[in-house]
Amino acid sequence: MDPNAGHPRRWGILGVLVFSLLAVVLDNTILNVAMKTIADKTIGLGATQSELEWAINSYTLVFAGLLFTFGVIGDRTGRKRMLFIGMALFGLASLASAYSQDPMQLIFARAAMGIGGAAIMPATLAIISNVFPPSERGKAIGVWAGGVGLAVAIGPITGGLLIEHFWWGSVFLINVPIVVISMILIASFVPESRDPKPSRLDPVGVLLSIIGLVAVVYGIIRGGELATVASAEVLVPTLFGLAVLGVFVWWEQRIDHPIFDVRSFTNVRFSSAIGMMGIMFFAMMGGMFFLTFYLQVVLGFTPVEAGALMIPFAAAQLIFAPLSQRVNQRFGAKLSASVSMIVVTAALASYALMDQNTPILLIEIVFFVQGAAMANIMPPATTAIMESLPREKAGVGSAMSNTVRQVAGALGVAVLGSVLSSSYRGEMGPALAGLPPEAQHAAGESIVGTMGVAQALGEKGQALIQPAFNAFIDGMHVTALVSAVIALIGAAVVMTWMPGKARPAKHVEKKEPAVV
Repeated sequence: MDPNAGHPRRWGILGVLVFSLLAVVLDNTILNVAMKTIADKTIGLGATQSELEWAINSYTLVFAGLLFTFGVIGDRTGRKRMLFIGMALFGLASLASAYSQDPMQLIFARAAMGIGGAAIMPATLAIISNVFPPSERGKAIGVWAGGVGLAVAIGPITGGLLIEHFWWGSVFLINVPIVVISMILIASFVPESRDPKPSRLDPVGVLLSIIGLVAVVYGIIRGGELATVASAEVLVPTLFGLAVLGVFVWWEQRIDHPIFDVRSFTNVRFSSAIGMMGIMFFAMMGGMFFLTFYLQVVLGFTPVEAGALMIPFAAAQLIFAPLSQRVNQRFGAKLSASVSMIVVTAALASYALMDQNTPILLIEIVFFVQGAAMANIMPPATTAIMESLPREKAGVGSAMSNTVRQVAGALGVAVLGSVLSSSYRGEMGPALAGLPPEAQHAAGESIVGTMGVAQALGEKGQALIQPAFNAFIDGMHVTALVSAVIALIGAAVVMTWMPGKARPAKHVEKKEPAVV
């Protein structure tokens, strides 16, 4: 296949890949809606808060830890094969999750889903890089990103509808038909591709990357659970993981057959795109962490309604992500990404002005503007990362991109979540002073905890509701401003290091001698 012409069925292949990714992205957002039902002892599994957290975190831990390794293996053994195996494992693990008999079974089944997801995600982007020529690659990645945005939005709505009409396991069972159809389409339409000249396997590098990433992500997850980053339970695994990743970098520089050439970070286009993506997901995921509670608890919307309110964010991505390459080509990556980062900064900062009386139309406008700006950041950044590496290493580039997104997003939730919790606890202290110690502890954990205690106390607990709303809104304002500052740092990174628009070469026309 001519790399400059692309595969003749490339747009159909892109459709198959976006559809295949639907199950993975949908599942990450759909589960949040089912949490309350899974915790119910009558109609659910009676899961504790800690078990619910690990039902989510077991997936994230395995997914982030194996992304890079599966990207490398896909490049060596075949990306279509890796995608097919990942889909099969994801489908089987979804089936196991749906019919779990206790919380521990669900946690292990979710971890198995993480293994499947880690095989699927890098393979989709690597195949896109292989079947599309450089001239169309940015547009294709924009369509891919738009599909991801759509799945993020329809997840909560789908989850809410399933929970209303079926049992809790239906939120996992919905993945199975998607997986079956995807596997048929993958087998029929997607071509196989791999690195034609793979280097010798680097088992030490693979092992170091897995241990380092798992340890870092585990430490971050514990930080989110404990609502602090100062605990030894957070610092020890995180610092150990960073040390192992440092050894990984040293090892990759030392050997002649590295699984990832760390010298790629000397490429300013690659490193600035990675940095921008990491900072953006840190700010975005951490900043938007409070939106679920703001919409459902403070403003009183149901999970389905809250999910529907996120449609403008996804619609903007669906509309603008496929057009991002055109904007990028016209204005250059530096200018378009800088302006988009500043718009995202303003959107995050605007949450610091919202309260119980903010018109829903204004919130929807902010969601749309934020989604449109994100659509002009992520596809060009992903394209820059993919094009900075050799085409045969597309799986590694995709895995690196997704690993940074996962780790930075988890870190954002942990760090900015602890900022929100700390602010909330500090403000709620006086209002909880008259309660028994156990009730004080439960009510001081979060606004959800306060609402639970208030409901249990009956009429006496009504006095806690308005102080809880005020404390949460104040904490949301602080968190929003911190996330906006972080996004602004991302804009500074782009303006400082990302290459600008390439200037066209000047052509000097030779004048023909005048005819006398």
